[in-house]
Amino acid sequence: MMMATAATPTTKMPAKPVRTAHTGIVSDPIADMLTRIRNASGARHPEVSVPASRLKLEIARVLKDEGYIAGFEVAADGATQTMRIIFKSRPDRTRVISGIKRISRPGLRVYARKTEIPRVLGGLGIAILSTAEGVMSGRQALRHGLGGEVLAYVW
Repeated sequence: MMMATAATPTTKMPAKPVRTAHTGIVSDPIADMLTRIRNASGARHPEVSVPASRLKLEIARVLKDEGYIAGFEVAADGATQTMRIIFKSRPDRTRVISGIKRISRPGLRVYARKTEIPRVLGGLGIAILSTAEGVMSGRQALRHGLGGEVLAYVW
């Protein structure tokens, strides 16, 4: 009668490959920009850098026109563009942007008709809309009689 013996492997199993997080690929670039602004404003940084795009430049223009930021500059680093957003400073060191929230996102788009443009904090904040005539604040869209996609709330 023959007994079966277990064969012992002489080679080691290869180690599991280490997974690294992908940097640079963002599924929602607008939410990334708003999060960078929220975090930098909360940490009282004087400025923040974000990758630039036309839509982000238009959102920054609306924030500047409404008085939430001091300004923004675009710098080209070869093929990529970076936008530097400069925050407003107050003498009492309080933040101008106390809150910023993404509303319409890739998984759930939110649209508003010209009669349904949202009021943020009873008119103390702004809604940023993407309309057929470009990106504008809720007040401008109301004046022009336009509706569109509600990108964000700022207060």
